[in-house]
Amino acid sequence: MSDPQIFVVSDSTGETAERVVRASLLQFPHHRVRVRLFTRVRDQAAIEDVLKKAAEAGAMVVFTLVSPELREQFHAIAARDKIESVDVIGQLIHKVGTYIEAQPLNQPTSTMPLSEEYFRRVEAIEFAVKSDDGKEPRNLRKADLVLVGVSRTSKTPLSTYLAGRGLKVANVPLVLGVPPPAEIDDLAPEKVIGVTIGIDQLLEIRRARLIQLGMPADATYGLRDHVRSELEFAESIFAAHPDWTVLDVSGRAIEETATIILETLKDREEKRYAAELAL
Repeated sequence: MSDPQIFVVSDSTGETAERVVRASLLQFPHHRVRVRLFTRVRDQAAIEDVLKKAAEAGAMVVFTLVSPELREQFHAIAARDKIESVDVIGQLIHKVGTYIEAQPLNQPTSTMPLSEEYFRRVEAIEFAVKSDDGKEPRNLRKADLVLVGVSRTSKTPLSTYLAGRGLKVANVPLVLGVPPPAEIDDLAPEKVIGVTIGIDQLLEIRRARLIQLGMPADATYGLRDHVRSELEFAESIFAAHPDWTVLDVSGRAIEETATIILETLKDREEKRYAAELAL
């Protein structure tokens, strides 16, 4: 039997629904589910086409359509063809409108004027690219967050994911025997997060990377003793900076680790705000 599929259907980019689906799938770590994205679905013909494909694939459909007319058409066709579907945003829009006593625009986000938030995210993504893997140490003081850890501990994908949330993130690799850049000691400790991982998982990731690069799996980069030494070196750096937060990403998806980081930042902000009020 082929893997089950979830179709994500949106009249815009599909980012909201896809995040909800992938967050939900984290609760089923031992099941493989294929997620397919269908964006800018904005008329009945497009709805009929994607639902026909869903019916043929036996897929579940998760959708975000802001037009009430399109939502009604979607529900009708899905019910007719007995397709399991979930409306992520329709009911919420209705509830919010009722609560604040206002009428929604019912306009896909991609057709709205570009907001300050949009430009902030673009700037953050550009910053993450320029500040990846220890590039431009002078950028560290401009960062909202700095990730520090040995190679292949998910620093780059984490930086990119968090940049998509509007945070300027830099990441610094820890290389055995090489002290981290001096600029890192000038940062407020709450800006720095150490990233670590279990040795067995790191070995698996590195050996897969070596094979991908056409290199022998027993190169130093993938040897247990060398990897252990790297992790111990990283631990010594973290111990020398006890005010840094250190996260173990073993067995965690990027989204899960990013959520923990965002919650940590939120807790810090709330504590800072409470302290300011107490003055």
